[in-house]
Amino acid sequence: MVPTTLLNVLDEKPFLKELSNLYAKNGFQIYLVGGAVRDAILDIETKDFDFTTNASSEDSIKMLNKNDYKTTEIGRAFGTIETTVGDYSIHITTYREDKYNKDSRKPEIKTSGELETDLSRRDFTVNAIAYDINNSEIIDPHGGLKDLSEGLIRTPDTADISFSDDPLRMLRACRFVSTHGFTPNNELFKAISKNVERIEIVSTERIRDEFTKLLTGKEPSLGLKAFVESGLSELIMPELNELKIEVDPKHHHKDVYEHTMVVLDRVSPTLISRMSALLHDIGKPKTKGIENGKVHFRHHEVVGAKMSKKILKRLKYDNETIKKVSLLVENHLRPHTFKMGWTDSAVRRYIIDAGGLLEELNDLVRADITTKNKAKYEEINKYLDEMEERIKEVAEKEELSKLRPPISGDEIMDMFDLEPGPSVGVIMKALYEQRINDGEVSKEEAIKLAEQVYKKL
Repeated sequence: MVPTTLLNVLDEKPFLKELSNLYAKNGFQIYLVGGAVRDAILDIETKDFDFTTNASSEDSIKMLNKNDYKTTEIGRAFGTIETTVGDYSIHITTYREDKYNKDSRKPEIKTSGELETDLSRRDFTVNAIAYDINNSEIIDPHGGLKDLSEGLIRTPDTADISFSDDPLRMLRACRFVSTHGFTPNNELFKAISKNVERIEIVSTERIRDEFTKLLTGKEPSLGLKAFVESGLSELIMPELNELKIEVDPKHHHKDVYEHTMVVLDRVSPTLISRMSALLHDIGKPKTKGIENGKVHFRHHEVVGAKMSKKILKRLKYDNETIKKVSLLVENHLRPHTFKMGWTDSAVRRYIIDAGGLLEELNDLVRADITTKNKAKYEEINKYLDEMEERIKEVAEKEELSKLRPPISGDEIMDMFDLEPGPSVGVIMKALYEQRINDGEVSKEEAIKLAEQVYKKL
């Protein structure tokens, strides 16, 4: 019996049936497969649809172009032709079987004449379900439907062979724990631990992209725990394992690793917010100290920001992501420094320090309050409420997006005939301090201060 949710997708997206009819009229088999079938059954919206067919790439190109479909041939070497319908992406791949070399996750691709052979090469049983649209029939040779109903991740082939062939599948399994709430079966989890070192043959870029999907899923802490407990983190982000600081009875402190998982689940599901939450306490293991019987982690936010830059650079994240995450990590304790009161200058300084990430920083700060002490929890939230209220008040008086001096660095260089360098930075820093402490100042006042600082250089 075909699930109603799958039938609803076909009703809502008639181009899928039209495409299927086109292939059938030309004498070819074609099936909807993979994530599109899986997510349709789970009633999850998707814009990507994969088909598999016994038509060759040449057959597909000829047929699609003749019927006004615009095609790209980026994946032609893998037997895949891509086309689009509105905002939807469609990939049509010739039945194939993969043969792997032990030193590479790039398979030797051979075309296959059978759907079952094509399905057996896929990563997980929940992705090895095919749907014959024309005949309204589901083909499920590996029990993917049952695994979907049980929320289970298994592999069509033995997990040991599957992960040895393509090690990225191990990280992908952790990703599905996060994005879909699936649970790996025992064989699969043991196979990850056994083949964990195979991840080293996967490119950093592919690991980064898969890790990003894991981190931005609905239940990131579950995916991260699978990532850590399986041993994958030791080769990709070993710093996470160090968060498991031993909690001894004499110097009690909260479990940093478990605390991080809670914060991770609480922040908004964007890469910047989730990565900042994951790394916000990454500097604690290196800064742990004991004084008067109490554990402290002095300046862990500064150390953590530096570590975050190194970690994200190692994983080849873009510079903008690195900059934003490290800024949030470095500033996640800043609101707590203003407990004594939120003056206008304190608010301005906080806004400038947030570097355009005020919403994300406030989100992280709120998520970081995991104390079980009700009174303390309410106290912290109270002064954070006051902080946000003061930001609104200052915003009514000033345009917060323009919290900068009335003269620019270029004007400073022209005024004093300076080249770009430290001297310009010293003057601009003084002007920013003036803007923060005094609020809006005139250009004349700014020039007067600049001249005073210049004379002291």
